[in-house]
Amino acid sequence: MSETNTIQSTNKRSKIKKIALYGILSAIIIIMSFTPLGFLKIPALAIEITLLSIPVAIGAALLGPAGGLVCGTLFGLMSFVQCFGFSPLGATMLSQNPVFAFIQCVIPRALMGLFCALIFKWLTKYDKKRIVSFVVSSFSAAFLNTLFFMLCLWALFPEIFYTIFFAVVSINGLLEIIVCTAVGFAVSKALSYFLFKERNR
Repeated sequence: MSETNTIQSTNKRSKIKKIALYGILSAIIIIMSFTPLGFLKIPALAIEITLLSIPVAIGAALLGPAGGLVCGTLFGLMSFVQCFGFSPLGATMLSQNPVFAFIQCVIPRALMGLFCALIFKWLTKYDKKRIVSFVVSSFSAAFLNTLFFMLCLWALFPEIFYTIFFAVVSINGLLEIIVCTAVGFAVSKALSYFLFKERNR
């Protein structure tokens, strides 16, 4: 087989793997959205802990900015679905302003996925082994999710923002960052090796 055919065959396999990964991560996000793993609700504290930033972090690292944006947007859409009777916080936002509720759920998550991917892509220029890149991008997924969500909440629903600020920042944010950083790094690193053999996109 010629070198050109070999390169074309390799690129084709890589595209197939990426398409499959899009499908797998999308399915994981949807499934997690309707289980406690996706949105762990603690009504007594009026908070919801989400681990959906983990598949978004994986998609951002392995699929680039487009993958991060797609996974983040899907996360946001699933979050908006929660407003229809699944989430007390979401139901409250929906009752106050449905348009703002949609923006609140979707835009911060879409931006989180995009920025997470851009951070990973920038770090790989200097981090050839990509260990730091995976750790920082996984950390940034949970951190940016909390940051963007709270900034948007402050702008659109200030009365809710001041009610849940402490619980979200001290409990939600901390737990999400710890879990997402550990799991996101481990899974992203492993998948990168087994699926793409650590090749740069």
